[in-house]
Amino acid sequence: MAQIKQVGIGRKSTGTIDGITYYTRNGKTFARSAPTMPVSAYSNPEARIRQAVFKMVQMHMKHHLRTIRQTITATSGSPSNRYYSLNKKGLGLALQTLAEQYVAGEDVTIDDVEQAISDYAAEHPKSIKIASKSGYQEVYLSGPWPQTITLNALQGDSTVIIIVNEYGVTTTINADGTVTTGSGHTETTDSTDSGSSSGGGSGHTETTDNTETPGGGGGSSTNDNDNDNSGGGAGGGSGEGGGDE
Repeated sequence: MAQIKQVGIGRKSTGTIDGITYYTRNGKTFARSAPTMPVSAYSNPEARIRQAVFKMVQMHMKHHLRTIRQTITATSGSPSNRYYSLNKKGLGLALQTLAEQYVAGEDVTIDDVEQAISDYAAEHPKSIKIASKSGYQEVYLSGPWPQTITLNALQGDSTVIIIVNEYGVTTTINADGTVTTGSGHTETTDSTDSGSSSGGGSGHTETTDNTETPGGGGGSSTNDNDNDNSGGGAGGGSGEGGGDE
């Protein structure tokens, strides 16, 4: 006996109701059974490690969000989404061991996360891009995250030097799955954009100082939807990615 998986119902409806997903194609609406995932798919050890890795990636991107917004050009969505897409594999490998420790019951701090990523980047210096800005050469992480990132233009002599102070927050993924963040802090961003041309052409320097003092407490999130417009130029995980609006 044949089982009907899909049928046209002649109305423009979309969405899922009682396990049936409706969608429109060529002006007609079709229905099909929605796939279901067993609970074990989210609770087995491998799934818990993947979830832990992603929480740590969220912490990492939140920690460097002000730089990411300036050094990553988003092709679609936010700079955070683009950064995650570029570095998902490298960050996952860098944080694998730490995630296993977390699943085993250990707390993990942002310092632990940054150290694991720095160590991996030192051994794999072409794995994690910290700058992919339109019109400029890409920059890879090769150790600890630098406080100064210099972007060289693909053509001409133009450079962009980005200096971001984004440290001072203590964030911890607790063994019970919660995320805690330390007290409020002040962040200062200094952006310098200097351009020059060969043959004695004049250059220019633009400096922007932005200070933000967010409130304390609260969990860490990849969603960089905090409307911080710091820095010049284009500048973050499953629910993966953030809405930089």
